[in-house]
Formats: sequence, structure tokens, C-alpha cells
Amino acid sequence: MTSQSPTHAALATAAAPASPYFAPEHELLRDQVRRFVEVEIKPHAAAWETAGFVPRAVLKRMGALGFFGIRYPAAYGGSEMDTLATVVLAEELGRSTYAGVAVTVLVHTDMASVHVFSAGSQAQRARWMPGIIDGSVITAVAITEPDAGSDVKGMRTTARRTGADYVLDGTKLYITNGVHANLYCVAAKVEGADRPSRAVTMFLVEKGTPGLRVGRQLDKHGWRSSDTAELIFENCRVPAANILGAEGGGFHAIMKNFQNERIVLGAMAMGEAQAAVDLTLDWVKTRRAFGQPLWEKQAIRQRLAMLQAKITAGRQLTLHAAWMADRGLDATKEVSMVKAYCGELVNEVMYDCVQFHGGTGFMADSPIERMSRDARVQSIGGGATEVMLEEVAKRM
Repeated sequence: MTSQSPTHAALATAAAPASPYFAPEHELLRDQVRRFVEVEIKPHAAAWETAGFVPRAVLKRMGALGFFGIRYPAAYGGSEMDTLATVVLAEELGRSTYAGVAVTVLVHTDMASVHVFSAGSQAQRARWMPGIIDGSVITAVAITEPDAGSDVKGMRTTARRTGADYVLDGTKLYITNGVHANLYCVAAKVEGADRPSRAVTMFLVEKGTPGLRVGRQLDKHGWRSSDTAELIFENCRVPAANILGAEGGGFHAIMKNFQNERIVLGAMAMGEAQAAVDLTLDWVKTRRAFGQPLWEKQAIRQRLAMLQAKITAGRQLTLHAAWMADRGLDATKEVSMVKAYCGELVNEVMYDCVQFHGGTGFMADSPIERMSRDARVQSIGGGATEVMLEEVAKRM
């Protein structure tokens, strides 16, 4: 963190953690992110929804506050915290009610830049990590294709070795931060491998590299303040020095980071769900029907109570998976449960919350309407529910 981050003196006087999983420094981080959301995101994010992206000045401000380096080494400007700290960031961004802003940040911090740090050489880290952490370099990860989402081995983008370079050809789709990113972590199949998993290799491709272009900025059902693109690679030449890790090591790297990505998405979903219940609780306590507030209707009270119970369960499952990950335990089953359960639950919560808002919940200027659109992709992106349940079933 920067000088504005929690100090040791502040930690000593911090309030007791709200959960046995969290230490005082986690709660101080939560307070800092929550303040940023209230002051610098919520008042402006409606305009970002219209513009279709989060201004880079806002992201640089987040970098300056230390939000982009939570788990990275101090040598690059990071804070050296843990997965639970990332859960805090994701929860609070989810609670902002603007999931497009949340995913813009979380793709950079926990889905794309992770490849640079985990697989990058010393030279690659030294060049890119300081900018990634201070917000001057925003990253995207380009894996998904028109015919390859959860099926990573099915990708068709190729990388052909020509002397000291590789030439990339193919199309990537649904790439978050794809329009405005400075640095792309791109998966492609190197020709000549004996099986698909050994062909997948990760490359660093800088914005402006000849042969890389944004085919389309995609218009989405939700996450509208997140810029999402189709990327086209046509005879895109990158130096061999831009390989992340070893040739053929990309599939393992992608599968490994999926675990982190799914924890983050689960935490974000539970933040969204909690915000929706909080909004709806305020609404039903003030909205009157048949002479009394809706809260006086037993069916509504009990349904909201059950949703709160499920959110608490989903959050605890997410925290436990993060706790396991921090201890180096195999959490594949638990993480898959997180992604499946939380992705479905946030949609269940939004459905009921829209219902309890009545006609207001169907209006485009209603926060719950926007939130319901944003939530829909949580059961799709980062691993569809059906794929996640198969991962759980394999381990039963």
C-alpha cells in the first residue's frame, strides 16, 4: 500500500474483525475500499455506464491507493497481503451496485496481471509490475474465443515461430478491458505440439502492436461500464522474449489461475447479492400496500430472511475456499462450488428483489434493475455453472 494505507499504529487500534477469517488489516482495507466506493465511484458510475468504460484517471487513483497491489511484493509497490484481502476488495466492489466497475478492476488485479507475476521472467516483472500496481498499465487476459470458452483446449488462435519472433493469428471474444488495456496476456496454440494442452502458450502483447486490433467494442446486457472487446490478431508479430513462462505452459497457467478468478467472482457476487438485499429491505420497509408497509407481509419477510441466510452461506463458502488457497491446500472442489453456488444465488436474489420492488424494479433508472442485468453473467463467465458442477462431481 502507499502512505495512505493502514499503518501499524492504526492496526493496533482497529476494531475487532467481523469474521474469524479476517485480521484487523483486512477490516482496515475494507473501510478504505468502502470509502473509495462511496466517494469516487457511486456518484459518477452512472455516467461510466453510458460511456462504456471506467476512466483511466479513476483506475490510476485506485493504483495510487494501493488497491492494485494487494497481493504483490513490496519490491514492485505491493502490499504482500493474502487471498482473503482480495476477497475483501471483490466484496466491496460488488457492493458498489456497479458490477461493470468491479469487474474492470478485478480482471486487472486478479485475472490478467496475475499471469505476468506468476509466469513472467525477472525482466518482464521488472518492466511491467510497477505500472500494473500503480495503475499506469491496465491489463486484459485474452483466452476466450467464438468457439472456445470454458473449453480452453478448443481455442484456434495460433502462434507460429519465425526466427526470433512468433506470429499470432486468430480472434478473441468477450475480452474485458479489451478496448482500453495497455497490455494483453494472450493465449495461443504453438504449432507442432503433440496434444492440445501442450500447445497452449501465453504471450505478452502490447497495445499498438502491428497486427493487433479491436474488431468491435461489444454492446452487453449488463456490466455496461466495463469495456469489452473482440480482438483480432492478423500476422501479429511478437518477440519470443514475450512468452510468459515456457512454451506450452499456458494451459496449466490458465487452469491454475481459474481457481483464483473463481474465488474473486464468488466474492463479488456475494457483495452484489448483499447490496441487493439491503436495498430491498429499505424499500419494503417504506413502500406501503394495502395500508401497511410491505415488510409487514410475512411472506416477504421470510423470503428476504431466507435470501440473507443463503448469502451468508455463500460468503462463508467463499471465505473457506480463500482460506484453503492461502494455505496451499487443493481447493478445486470448494472453488468450483463457490463459482456454481454464488453465480446461481446472485441471480436468485436479484429475481426476488426485482419482484419485491414491483413496477419500480422494472424501470431502467432503478438500481435493482441495473443490478439484475449485471448479475446474469455470473453464472456464465469464469466457468459456467454446468462446467463447475462437473468439476465438483468428479471429486465426489
